[in-house]
Amino acid sequence: MLIAAFDSGWVAPAGPDLDAFECELCEFTGAAAAVGLSSGTAALHMALMAVGVGPSHEVLMSDLTFAASAFAVTYLGAVPVFIDSEPGSWQLDPALLEAVLAERAAQGRLPAAVVAVDLYGSVCDGARIAAACRLHGVPLVEDAAEALGASRGGQPAGRFGAIGVLSYNGNKIVTTGGGGALISDDPALVDRVRYLATQARQPVPWYEHHEVGFNYRMGNLNAAVGRGQLATLPARMARRAEVRAGYERCLADVPGVRFQDVPADCSPNHWLTTIEIDTHLFGATPAAVLAALRDEGIEARPGFMPMHLQPVFAGTVLIKAQDQAVTARHFATAVSLPSGGVLTGDQVQWIARTVLAARH
Repeated sequence: MLIAAFDSGWVAPAGPDLDAFECELCEFTGAAAAVGLSSGTAALHMALMAVGVGPSHEVLMSDLTFAASAFAVTYLGAVPVFIDSEPGSWQLDPALLEAVLAERAAQGRLPAAVVAVDLYGSVCDGARIAAACRLHGVPLVEDAAEALGASRGGQPAGRFGAIGVLSYNGNKIVTTGGGGALISDDPALVDRVRYLATQARQPVPWYEHHEVGFNYRMGNLNAAVGRGQLATLPARMARRAEVRAGYERCLADVPGVRFQDVPADCSPNHWLTTIEIDTHLFGATPAAVLAALRDEGIEARPGFMPMHLQPVFAGTVLIKAQDQAVTARHFATAVSLPSGGVLTGDQVQWIARTVLAARH
């Protein structure tokens, strides 16, 4: 597809492969409309703008995520308010969100939006979160940047809120080299985003602009790469599931090792296999495990630092249900293991043995 895109002469900012990629995203996710953008972060920015977030508004959102989820809130002059996670799934705690929305509704200070993140390729309890948002008339943006192809309750990731956001960054299960997308069942909203993301250019032969726009559209060549990868997504997901299963065979019964819970109705894409390590039970710290992996030339890293601990968000509000935040405990104990589909079974076993050797 990429060679054909080169030969067609369509490079950027648009072209037939971008149109086709958007249609294929709709077919894959069941969304009514999609727009390809330059990054998942750009899609988040556009999503929040599209639902009316503006200066000084508050946005309730997942605390455990990559910083881009919160950065997009600040681009609009709004204020992120972070919500703690469930202990087992590490996803946004729906019960806590329900309580916060009810309390704020009683006070007459509902947020402008909620951003729920699908973490590590699994899916948050989107149905329950969406129901809470509908009850109070608060728009939900689902940040499914890590979860393309995953589903919960039969619903594809990105389809629970008013808008879903996807990422095709180089580290994602499907990549366009760099890019993202916004999906929605509201074609008018998607058309509005497409217009703003194309420099808000008017449909006339000259360059005329009635609003401030953004250079956020995905290029045709990027879309061609994405089309080729999207066609192989089921196989990519199956291979990553095998990688996680291999780690589980080696580590799941080891005292002090905990994998991310997968709810019975959830089908993850297994983008990133992350474990929590209880130092006292396991016999080594997460830092010692990371060092042992590094000494073997194996790339691994800690789990996400929660947003409320990020220096850039010092002084922001974290809402939690217990004394110690689940997100802070996760950061202190998490190790994200190599998860790519190119890993062989022998390599997975070698990585797992290296994790275990850190105890010695």
